Amino acid sequence: MSNYHTPVMLNESIDAMNIQPDGIYVDTTFGGGGHSREILSRLTGNAHLYSFDQDADAEQNIITDDPRFTFVRGNFRYLSNFLRYYGHEQIDGILADLGVSSHHFDTPERGFSFRSDAPLDMRMNQRATFTAQHVVNNYTQEQLADIFYLYGEMHNARQLAATIVKARNQHSIDTIGDLLTATQSQINREHEKKDLARMFQALRIEVNHEMQALQQMLTQATQILRPGGRLVVITYHSLEDRLVKNIMKTGNLQGKEEKDFFGRISTPYQLVTRRPILPSSEEQESNPRSRSAKLRVAEKIESQE
Repeated sequence: MSNYHTPVMLNESIDAMNIQPDGIYVDTTFGGGGHSREILSRLTGNAHLYSFDQDADAEQNIITDDPRFTFVRGNFRYLSNFLRYYGHEQIDGILADLGVSSHHFDTPERGFSFRSDAPLDMRMNQRATFTAQHVVNNYTQEQLADIFYLYGEMHNARQLAATIVKARNQHSIDTIGDLLTATQSQINREHEKKDLARMFQALRIEVNHEMQALQQMLTQATQILRPGGRLVVITYHSLEDRLVKNIMKTGNLQGKEEKDFFGRISTPYQLVTRRPILPSSEEQESNPRSRSAKLRVAEKIESQE
């Protein structure tokens, strides 16, 4: 497990859950199991933890010696369905660490990193068939431009898409090396790593439908958390952070403030922290993955009606 993934803001995130020893909790992103193990350490015998992960590699880290633990092989977009299957209409807390595991970046053949040549894959769920290779070779120029602009926030999205289409007309773009060669004219050498990271982020989000899954999970979380339950989310880029901030502040993904007769914002949440919690300088030094992380915390409240 230690080689799989170092959990980000471990103590800060679990402390923020305000764990009740006999509660029912969900870790939506099991990964190496670091967060899950810390949650279990704070639970008594009558409690239970359900941990989701769609990546087969994560199953190597399953906690097998604790009857209070259930591993759910699936995407967290199916949160409500699985919890109903296990007999839970409401739960006490949800933790979501939205970042890509260091394990994915450190496994070249998975195709998540531009630092190693490998097939253009990027699937979180290797049982799925939809890959980055398919996106790059089959999406229209307009579709490619849209994902680079929306998910990578790249200002040269249209030019990048046009360059890819021109290159694939000569030969299929099947590997990371093929993609880097095809797009090198559109990558600014002064901030090459940042540009490449944005391009790869956009493809990864599209391949795994990450934004749609996050929207579904956040909406379901609002419905299944009991009053007093905590929603604790670690984000790593502005797209996901905006959705989390919106739903915690206003109760909807758009961030639209709806007010009652008394001028109060109608929201199912109370912010536990007005500003996101950031990792300590010591953690950022020891775990570079944490440097872009933000921890947001909200508590479900009783209906104001």
